[in-house]
Amino acid sequence: MKHIARKRFGQNFLTDQTVLYDIISAIAPKKDDIMVEIGPGLAAMTSLLLESLDHMHVVELDRDLVARLQKQFSPQRLEVHSADALKFDFTSIPVPEGRKLRVVGNLPYNISSPLLFHLAELAPHVQDQHFMLQKEVVERMVAEPGGKAFGRLSVMLQWRYHMELMFVVPPTAFDPPPRVDSAIVRMIPLAQPLECDQFLLEEVVTKAFTQRRKVIRNCVAGLLTEAELIDAGIDPQARPEAVPTEQFVALANVLKKKRST
Repeated sequence: MKHIARKRFGQNFLTDQTVLYDIISAIAPKKDDIMVEIGPGLAAMTSLLLESLDHMHVVELDRDLVARLQKQFSPQRLEVHSADALKFDFTSIPVPEGRKLRVVGNLPYNISSPLLFHLAELAPHVQDQHFMLQKEVVERMVAEPGGKAFGRLSVMLQWRYHMELMFVVPPTAFDPPPRVDSAIVRMIPLAQPLECDQFLLEEVVTKAFTQRRKVIRNCVAGLLTEAELIDAGIDPQARPEAVPTEQFVALANVLKKKRST
């Protein structure tokens, strides 16, 4: 029985075999990898991954698809977690000492940003992540300071990951086809991210980019002074998108010191 894609779950199923094999090649699964796939859908990528893996986990919200997956694969090969990935505790997946998770998925575009932030908390336990996302989102993730695409998503993720846009996937590769191009991104957690309080960094970055057309001095007014910007090596007249990640980290650390005195 054909599964009808559900708009409320952001379902667009990848069907192009060439693209699927390109993704598997980029992931390069190894037999004993501890792999978890988010949103396996109709198992197009799952089936190919299992050709190389002994066992893997999937997190699926759609109960019809959960039942389908459980019928299609034995629990010895595929462990199906019927859950919302935004709320799922990925640390509940057992990982042997000294090993890390590998995370993959065709992420629903309607929840991609909050899901990426949820997964960022998992970064110390992750070897790498390979995701299909809206191309525009991936461009924002990997954007360099100085361009219009550089913003809150860029800073918060670049603080934790090295990221690379691997290749672009056209709408014709999906059923139903989305209205936008997609892209594959590789995310490798940094071994030693700059020391920083995540919540203070989030506070500074959110305030800075809320009014990104203004200069940063005006954007963070009431939070940080012009003198504090200068001490952090930032030109108070610079636009937020011109401020690199490490300087936002410096501002978060200034704020932490300021509030602890």
